[in-house]
Amino acid sequence: MKRPVGIYYAYWVQDWDTDFLPFVDKVKRLGFDLLELHGGILVTKDRTYRLKIKEKAEKEGIVLSYGIGVPKDKDLSSLDENVRQQGIKFMKEVILAIEEMGGGFISGTVHSYWPATFPKGLTSKEPILKQSIKSMRELAPFAEDHGVTLNVEVINRFEQFLINTCEEALAYIREVNSPACNILLDTFHMNIEEDSLGGAIRMAGKHLAALHLGEPNRKPPGMGRMPWAEIKNALDDIRYTGPLVMEPFITQGGSIAQDVGVWRDIVKNPDLDGLAEKAAAFVKAKLR
Repeated sequence: MKRPVGIYYAYWVQDWDTDFLPFVDKVKRLGFDLLELHGGILVTKDRTYRLKIKEKAEKEGIVLSYGIGVPKDKDLSSLDENVRQQGIKFMKEVILAIEEMGGGFISGTVHSYWPATFPKGLTSKEPILKQSIKSMRELAPFAEDHGVTLNVEVINRFEQFLINTCEEALAYIREVNSPACNILLDTFHMNIEEDSLGGAIRMAGKHLAALHLGEPNRKPPGMGRMPWAEIKNALDDIRYTGPLVMEPFITQGGSIAQDVGVWRDIVKNPDLDGLAEKAAAFVKAKLR
């Protein structure tokens, strides 16, 4: 399917660790093609549970994809070699779990950790970048062998420091030089960091494997001022066929709001299902 439209399960919950199974039926009913799950949580579930999700998704015709914010104690870019090795071990476990689910891609801080601030005492991120590239050069071939693609997410400066622009991401994946290492752009982060949203998409070109969608304040698509026509034109220019996965965060409370910085209800008394259904229809009409 060209440009399957998806949503991240975390839109509906307050904490990352939850039962994923009910979301398969929910996203199907609301008009989505794809459900994105947390790869780090998935690996903590047993194999029987993972296969239940896989079977249910196949039955409903729902594609599965995965996101991750690697925790700091498993930082793949750490200058502490023990921490870096723990990160590699952890990500290999995640990759194997995704292989069990039928393969696909995982996006996020597959190259570092999240949320992150620049380490005190350093004046350059170059040493950290080298550690990250070393990790990815080991992980990418492993991922390729197991039918998984690692998408490096370009994240704004307030949540991560290593790769903040598409230009930095392109330089990074060229250093890694693997077909299993690509780029995820996110309209929320691009709105903060890029001079041109369309320009960033065109710059990523064939390396753009997935696109996250959200308004500048992380409302669902169609509720704000994001230049969707500009984004659509750029996607058409690069002949993009990958997924369009919305990642709205609009309610306070719990570990998710703490991590993404939601300190008030962005939408008052929201009908979460209703807003998601409208957003799915909007994205299909405007971007596909």
